[in-house]
Amino acid sequence: MREYPTMSKIVCFYYDNFADFEITLAFHKFRQVGQREIVGVAYRREVVRSESGLGFMPDATVQGAMAFEDVDALIIPGGPIQPPEPGILELIQTGYAKGWIIAAICNGPHYLARAGLLDTHTYTTTCTPESAVRAGIADPFPRKHYREERVVADRQLITAKGRAFVDFSMTLFERLGIYADDAERLRLWQDIRG
Repeated sequence: MREYPTMSKIVCFYYDNFADFEITLAFHKFRQVGQREIVGVAYRREVVRSESGLGFMPDATVQGAMAFEDVDALIIPGGPIQPPEPGILELIQTGYAKGWIIAAICNGPHYLARAGLLDTHTYTTTCTPESAVRAGIADPFPRKHYREERVVADRQLITAKGRAFVDFSMTLFERLGIYADDAERLRLWQDIRG
């Protein structure tokens, strides 16, 4: 029987109404070019409906993902700001301690704020203090570390505004070494930008 090399994992957190469009480019290239295993995790092993209405069946729970080995990154897409259920903040903290890249886009960085990681890292987010108030929640972000930029990469954290999903993907590709050289990455960037 032929043996195949074990692929490292990219883990994606699914939650109700997450913005699936913000991560599809990244995951397509992670799998097709980067030869990474894509693993979806959620609070429960049941279908999660994204913002677009598509159903996503997680491969594992957030609790189960804490035992994963050989993980390159945890990706948290944007979506509505919701109080975290048990497990996700611990997964973020565990992944960070294990050296995973932790990346969140749009409102997704609120999970990083609640996990305490933004107390010591610069970041960006689409969530403003005003939008938090409109959502009926206290602003979870330490605003002194906020940067008004499309993407912010600070050590092993990557955050992005929702409209910057291509930039977010390209930053992840660079950090994870998805493309063999700069010329290949530049060609992709030019193709995407038209």
